[in-house]
Amino acid sequence: MRSREEVDATLHVAKVNPAELLPVVQSLSFGPQVGAGECCLLQLEPELCAELESGRSLVIRGDREEHAVLCSADKTYDMKIADTSNTLLLIPGCETAEQLGADIPPDIVHVQIAGVSKNFWELRRCRPKLKKLKKLLMETPYEGPDSQQEQTSTNSKYTTEDLLDQVQASEEEIMQQLETLKACQIEGYWRILDFDYEMKLLNHVTQLIYSESWPFNKVPLTVCLQELGPLEPKNMIEHILMCYGRKYTDEGETYFEMYEEKICKAIAQMLLNNAVKFSLSEFQEVWQQSVPEGMVTRLDQLKGLALADHSSRPETICLLNVEDLPEDNQERFNILFKIREKWTEADIVPYIQDLCSEKQTTGVLLTKYARSSMQNGLKVYNSRRPIS
Repeated sequence: MRSREEVDATLHVAKVNPAELLPVVQSLSFGPQVGAGECCLLQLEPELCAELESGRSLVIRGDREEHAVLCSADKTYDMKIADTSNTLLLIPGCETAEQLGADIPPDIVHVQIAGVSKNFWELRRCRPKLKKLKKLLMETPYEGPDSQQEQTSTNSKYTTEDLLDQVQASEEEIMQQLETLKACQIEGYWRILDFDYEMKLLNHVTQLIYSESWPFNKVPLTVCLQELGPLEPKNMIEHILMCYGRKYTDEGETYFEMYEEKICKAIAQMLLNNAVKFSLSEFQEVWQQSVPEGMVTRLDQLKGLALADHSSRPETICLLNVEDLPEDNQERFNILFKIREKWTEADIVPYIQDLCSEKQTTGVLLTKYARSSMQNGLKVYNSRRPIS
């Protein structure tokens, strides 16, 4: 360890005036077991630092074949190693000039270096990787309590803890996606309803609304459960009302306001599931006839679910669900340009909107992955690279 005399001698050789320095000298020495690569440094933004300081946890998630991400309670971050030309020293107890101040008596403080690193982990906010969530839940879709699959299936079921362990997203993002997927908890496991069973439940509700002549904005929960309870589990009836309506209370009674767009969209999906392509005019006619009386169908209700081709004769429509497209940007654009060589902005935006990061727009994505041109006075987009 250095003495005060040795420090002063070093300053003299270096031609540094001690009066220009703070009076306290911190003398560094390596600890007994210091080695490069034995510690990992993580660069955190102030928001994440505050989370750790308040006692919350940050979790690193990812399987062996996946690129690791770091998750806070509500956000997901990519992790990338950043190399530095300077050696980084980890020194517990080392104080900065601001902490020491100039009014402390001259002294030598001996501190030990606990770790050495030539790189650090850099974090960048990214989209949560949620496609795996649907893939896991679709291993065992729920077809109702009396279905044969429910009695005999040996496929995996997943609790909240299981999903947090396997899906690369924060807990809040996973919970939001479970709501989007209309998933529900049954006996402690998260389940997605089989689409046919979902439509069966929805049909029970809409038929009851019709028979009772209720307005769509005031569907009483208690009566629904009483009337439909003998047909299906009450928790499933309430779940389907939650999926396709908004719950509210009026004079102590619980009601649901049913969403026209969600119901029309689900019925359109049911019709399109049974055909590769549909004549657009025929589809619109059948669709309007299939929805509950009093509801009005519109093509803009199908954004991100179906794709209409107005250039073909006759005009056609087919199922193209954004939920079934890849998460990777380039893969997504490759698939879209295989389906259709040239896209209008109105047609392609519903299929790329979910790719936008926090500070990114669909215009930025189109500039990067597509090139624009004019066709019959209309701007269209095609791929920047050859599509095989």
